[in-house]
Amino acid sequence: CCGLLAALSLHITFSLSLSLSLSLSLSLSLSLSLSLAFCSQDIRNTVGNIPMEWYKDYPHIGYDLDGKKIFKPIRNKDELDEFLDKMENPDYWRTIHDKMTGTDVCLSDEQVDLVHRLQQGKFGDVNFNEYEPAIDFFSNEVMIHPVTNRPADKRSFIPSLIEKEKVGKLVHAIKMGWIKPRRPKETAPQYYDLWAKEDPNAILGRHKMHIPAPKMRLPGHEESYNPPPEYLLTDEERQVWEQQDPDERKLSFLPQKYLSLRAVPAFSRFIQERFERCLDLYLCPRQRKMRVNVNPEDLIPKLPRPRDLQPFPTLQSLVYHGHSSLIRSISISPSGQWLVSGSDDCTVRFWEVCTTRCLKTMEVGGPVKSVAWNPAPSISLVAVSYGENVILVNPGLGDRLICSATDQLISSYEEPEEVKDQQVQWAVPEGKAQEQGQRLILTHPKAVKQVSWHGRGDYLACVMPDDGSSLQVVIHQVSRRRTQNPFHRNKGAVQCVSFHPSRPYFLVATQRYVRVYNLIKQELTKKLMANCKWISSMAVHPGGDNVICGSYDCRLAWFDLDLSTKPYKVLRHHKKALRGVAYHKHYPLFASGSDDGTVIVCHGMVYNDLLQNPLIVPVKVLKGHIITHDLGVLDVAFHPTQPWVFSSGADGTVRLFT
Repeated sequence: CCGLLAALSLHITFSLSLSLSLSLSLSLSLSLSLSLAFCSQDIRNTVGNIPMEWYKDYPHIGYDLDGKKIFKPIRNKDELDEFLDKMENPDYWRTIHDKMTGTDVCLSDEQVDLVHRLQQGKFGDVNFNEYEPAIDFFSNEVMIHPVTNRPADKRSFIPSLIEKEKVGKLVHAIKMGWIKPRRPKETAPQYYDLWAKEDPNAILGRHKMHIPAPKMRLPGHEESYNPPPEYLLTDEERQVWEQQDPDERKLSFLPQKYLSLRAVPAFSRFIQERFERCLDLYLCPRQRKMRVNVNPEDLIPKLPRPRDLQPFPTLQSLVYHGHSSLIRSISISPSGQWLVSGSDDCTVRFWEVCTTRCLKTMEVGGPVKSVAWNPAPSISLVAVSYGENVILVNPGLGDRLICSATDQLISSYEEPEEVKDQQVQWAVPEGKAQEQGQRLILTHPKAVKQVSWHGRGDYLACVMPDDGSSLQVVIHQVSRRRTQNPFHRNKGAVQCVSFHPSRPYFLVATQRYVRVYNLIKQELTKKLMANCKWISSMAVHPGGDNVICGSYDCRLAWFDLDLSTKPYKVLRHHKKALRGVAYHKHYPLFASGSDDGTVIVCHGMVYNDLLQNPLIVPVKVLKGHIITHDLGVLDVAFHPTQPWVFSSGADGTVRLFT
């Protein structure tokens, strides 16, 4: 009975071991063949059998035997490179990407044949016959004796002698020094003393280079909760302090007075001051600099002498008295013989330039914001804006033929058959207004701040600043009495506009930017960044390649349209806000008027050579206006032919500098 049980158990064990050995041998053969196919040497990646997607967001892909990172190869192929490789590389179809090493492997013919056999469900070995006749070791007859009763081998319970021999050889090699163990990694960082060999008595010695952190200034009377009255700022000083930049202020806070120490609130800038102090203590680099003897004159750029840049205005010659309030705008006739001025006293005055005689005074229904003389010499028209109205005036000065031709041009208009609705109403004045010289009245939906003529004299642009409104700039055609709104949407509040003198460009200045539009293509050509807080005025060079902008933060920006969209040069010669800027039509001069009561004339030479930068040199500071209600010079204009400059101020006078 025991022998029968032993034979049966041995029979079952042998059958199981035979089936397992067959399956194991098949899987081993497949894995061995694939490993030999995909890498000709041992795999260096030792991370084990883990998903390679875990290293998808890392620059490395596993570790080597030393524990160092195996970095992925640089794969900078995009879809286009992949397509070109697919079209040009004949071995592209047999190239695969090895996820373990991150490299591309090209398969041989035997490896491709192995893959095809596995895809078809065949055995990996070509010589293996799967239809070999099977030997039926077991039958349905129950036998008395087992099939085999072979005793177990000796090697099954004795340690391997071959492995013992290999270990002995390795031990002998280690003893002889042929195999050396790996050196332990040096984890401690090494530091080098740069000043170890430095002479301690030298000037650049380390102990002499130490500079202590600057000490904070001790608090003064202005920081007291009950300061003396002279330390408290008045309303005017407070406004000046608020208008200044934080870097220009003498005090970073406003002195205040409290009845008692209990009423003092917490300091709002405490955390900011502590933070800046901490930055100053440990981030501010300090070093001693050796003083170099440099001639101060060598540091000043070599500029030409002002007397070599003549002619330019140098002295005040004439003063035009007559207005009783501030004069916001002036304009010169194309011939240079007449001058028109508009004031807040609701009058427009026409002057003779050489004699300062007021030839004509016209009263309007509100403070005059802007006046502009038509630049065409064959037309005698002046545009005057006050409130919501713009009137076109024929002053009747100068050549009678030109005045009569202007009236004939205005009266020859014929209304079209189909009258379109316009946002601006055109009307012809009658009675006394007609006798004063008014020829057309344009009524706008909002107050008009500025008027500007086109160079040919037929188009007139009006500015109605209103942030958020789509109707801020309108362009009128006088000959056809037509009005159009060129912009369906304005980006910001428009401050001033100007026509390009030679190209079909239209310049629109908002608070921070100047946009240049092409009127023919109806598109934005350029966007100039003025780098100032609020643009107040703008002028275009007669050549058309340069623009100057004045701003309320005391800056004048010169733009070179062919060079950059940022200012070529920023001038900060004025101490207060700029109100007006102007170019001369023939001389290389430009001027700026400011609330500090001065007019600064600069020499601005623009060369025909595009590689040569413009020469900008301030040549003269002209004074004469009296500051009234914190306002100084409100507008400047050059004479069309002479190097003279006119300025209008808040003191109610127009002054001529020659």
